[in-house]
Amino acid sequence: MLKKSFFGLAKPRMEYDLLPARMTEPETVVAPKTATLLHPKQDAPNAPALLKVGDTVKTGQKISLYADDPACVISSVTGTVAAMSPFSGDFGKNYTAITIEVDGEHVFDDRFEELARQPDPAAAPYLAGIPGGPPMGTLMDPASEIKTIVIRGADHDLLVGTNQYIVKTGLADIQRGIKALKDLTGIEQIILVTAAESLQGFGHLGARVKSIGRDYPDALDHMIMKNVLDEVVPAGKTCEELGVCFINAEAVASIGKTFDSGRMPSAKLLTLINKNGGPQLVRTTIGTPIGKILQRFSIAIEEKDRVILGGPMRGSAVFSLDHPVLPDTDAIMVVDDSRAAAASQYPCVNCGDCIRACPVQIPVNMLVRFLEAGQYEEAAERYDLLCCIECGLCSFVCISKIPIFQYIKLAKHELDRAQTVEETNV
Repeated sequence: MLKKSFFGLAKPRMEYDLLPARMTEPETVVAPKTATLLHPKQDAPNAPALLKVGDTVKTGQKISLYADDPACVISSVTGTVAAMSPFSGDFGKNYTAITIEVDGEHVFDDRFEELARQPDPAAAPYLAGIPGGPPMGTLMDPASEIKTIVIRGADHDLLVGTNQYIVKTGLADIQRGIKALKDLTGIEQIILVTAAESLQGFGHLGARVKSIGRDYPDALDHMIMKNVLDEVVPAGKTCEELGVCFINAEAVASIGKTFDSGRMPSAKLLTLINKNGGPQLVRTTIGTPIGKILQRFSIAIEEKDRVILGGPMRGSAVFSLDHPVLPDTDAIMVVDDSRAAAASQYPCVNCGDCIRACPVQIPVNMLVRFLEAGQYEEAAERYDLLCCIECGLCSFVCISKIPIFQYIKLAKHELDRAQTVEETNV
């Protein structure tokens, strides 16, 4: 929902939509004939390969490509490896796409079942592959100083209802997940953040419950840090560096299911936003190609239509309907070409709308000039690039249609890459 001042002198007020008290069950998209897993690519040319086409895999099996390779992916299906190929993600991230021909029934990996009988730190790499994509690497890192876990009971973006639904329907699983998280990590301070209208009925969860407002972007991590935890994240710092780790409600519920059943859940809940902007909750298997989901709901993709992972403010476009559903895929949005916002090369006119919209008061009109010129270090030093919380409001209100949000993400990526190169060469 959008509310905008008639005079145009105040920032637009955008509100998250709350799910109704009585909801229909999510539509189920049956397991596909083939599922694709994205393995983080590691260069190990001299190491023996552990996986090849024709190998069989089980549900819950940890898959590594090479011996002594710390990177892995967890299989969400049982079947036979049909293909392995390079896969490029956002900002130069490289993966190996492992395509699996799916058998009719799940056969669960014995090792995972053994670890899942009780909270065991050795289960952490497996848990990273369950629905919700819990950040187990951060939580279990002995060098980290995480003291607080914040459970997102609200969704980051507009039109998305994935974590809201989990909180409304899966409190028993969340309660079990909270207990398991405490046993695994030793962290006792756990906070569930949800909309103020949804505060009733939580009972004894084993976590404190805090509310946030309905105004966008109040559900973003940095805004929760400021408004709920009363702590501002300094420029260039992360929430984790301040001792706070965020985790989706779906991830916590999945952890609860895992240790309750002793088996890996592979059914991912997500919000499908169709061309009319109407949201639909969908449950499918991790690894399902996006195209199969759109086909199930008779959503035809025409030339120049956009398919976006995420919501309308913060989502990223994908360029293949073969892109799989990942453990952290909370939404898929389809935008008709006629309704898509077209970026332009028109210069900034200094209207000031981006500055009024920015929740952290960045001088966006000056920042974008440096970003367009590729002067990223100057943008960070002089115009607060690293203070940006990536809400996308500046792009939304820009009358010149400058893709400010994309410029900011690219600039941060390039700065991170340069810093990595410097640290490697030291």
